[in-house]
Amino acid sequence: MDKKLLIEEGKTSLGIELGSTRIKAVLIDETGAPLASGAYEWENQYVNGIWTYSLEDVWKGMQGCYQDLLKDVKEKYDTVITKIGSMGVSAMMHGYLAFDKEDNLLVPFRTWRNTITEEAAYKLTKEFNYNIPQRWSIAHLYQAILNKEEHVKDVAFITTLAGYVHYKLTGNKVIGVGDASGMFPIDINTGDYDQGMMDKFGQLVSGEGFSWKLKDILPEIMTAGEIGGSLTKEGAALLDVSGKLQADIPVCPPEGDAGTGMAATNSVAKRTGNVSAGTSVFAMIVLEKELKKVHPEIDLVTTPDGALVGMVHCNNCTSDLNAWVGLFDEFAESIGAKVDKNQLFSVLYNKALEGDANCGGLISYNYFSGEPVTGFAEGAPLFVRKAEDKFNLANFMRTHLYSSLAALKAGLDLLFKEEDVQVDEMFGHGGFFKTKGVGQKIAAAAMNTPVSVMETAGEGGAWGIALLATYMSCKEENESLENYLKNKIFNGQAGSKMEPDKKDVEGFDQFMERYMKGLAIEHAAVDAL
Repeated sequence: MDKKLLIEEGKTSLGIELGSTRIKAVLIDETGAPLASGAYEWENQYVNGIWTYSLEDVWKGMQGCYQDLLKDVKEKYDTVITKIGSMGVSAMMHGYLAFDKEDNLLVPFRTWRNTITEEAAYKLTKEFNYNIPQRWSIAHLYQAILNKEEHVKDVAFITTLAGYVHYKLTGNKVIGVGDASGMFPIDINTGDYDQGMMDKFGQLVSGEGFSWKLKDILPEIMTAGEIGGSLTKEGAALLDVSGKLQADIPVCPPEGDAGTGMAATNSVAKRTGNVSAGTSVFAMIVLEKELKKVHPEIDLVTTPDGALVGMVHCNNCTSDLNAWVGLFDEFAESIGAKVDKNQLFSVLYNKALEGDANCGGLISYNYFSGEPVTGFAEGAPLFVRKAEDKFNLANFMRTHLYSSLAALKAGLDLLFKEEDVQVDEMFGHGGFFKTKGVGQKIAAAAMNTPVSVMETAGEGGAWGIALLATYMSCKEENESLENYLKNKIFNGQAGSKMEPDKKDVEGFDQFMERYMKGLAIEHAAVDAL
């Protein structure tokens, strides 16, 4: 069917994802093919010791992103959007949005980036015998209780950013199971919050005299394929300031960026996984069984359809690498050589492939911010070499590419070596993989696993949530998300698969020996102070 007609008849799905620096919208057809997109740039704010986004900025960004989508539709197809077949909202996982019974925000939104819940995360992990990272919503809530914060007694509803936006658009306080798994542990047998841990939390706070129970203030969990509600007239007006968008659009359960990343990379099946590498980096592997022990470095979350996932999340990835590329750009400009930024990245990334597999002895720590996986509360990027090391441009760039994935590898090695987790293929997406073949080759070496990059990987989480919306509206009876994605979305899609090179794997391991030795020395020095 003609694309313009598809849009005018509403035979499309819309996905919107609120990322850390950009809100993106993607409009797709029933095959998953993107028709149009829109974007809005935004930034978090550091206010009174808290990383946050204001709710005013949330809606300014949502509306700006949607208007940009409308502009793209007008330019490409000379038409306007009035109706949509299905839609969905995704956002950064975790964090703390707490409201009272009148829907007033009780404290500024506390995002995943905050590392202010160490005491609560430690105590809950010990109490539950289950890793509770500082980012998780329950850690934020319990820390507020430990801090004796006045607002906690008035809490009527807590949710994630995606859950909040979904609520304002539909009136439903629901959440996708993947996003929910970053709020509170999930019992994968029931698909709901773990009741035993709920009971333990209730005992922990029983003396506080709260009128609420945890179950009552968390959003209801839904799974992929279920209908999460419909766009209300108020929600339509809130999203589309032009007033043309009609209400009653089915909306899929809101999901987190981890879940949409899995959907967008076709990695919801067991023994598959994906690595998202940009400003931060995380890798997820769909597990065949429960882990044998608790690892503070490993989050346990779920796919959008409720399968158990082992996740390693690192705060630092390409920021330090990008800073060095920026330095080379500044040098080029200083000598009058105007270089295209994309070309500069391509040249420097490819130069890294000429370097020694072990980086010639060089070492780098890319910690712009604290890195919980390796035990650092604060960041300070560091590049180190000995006089006899092979210091050249190729080794220098290779070192920074290795460093971008080193903390991630430290976490993944716990899964591969201690837990004997098996993975057949990893799918890469994000800026780290933009230069063809380079980031992919480095990632394959880091994980000693084949890494594939799909042509559609650049569409990102907004495309992933659009796919989940399409699955909700178009799936056949009893059709699993895994089969839907494999057979109807990714069947025949072009992409590239790269096997790990033995020499690169050995070189990365040698780099990691130096990397971990340096961390041990630093920790010992800190402990001695």
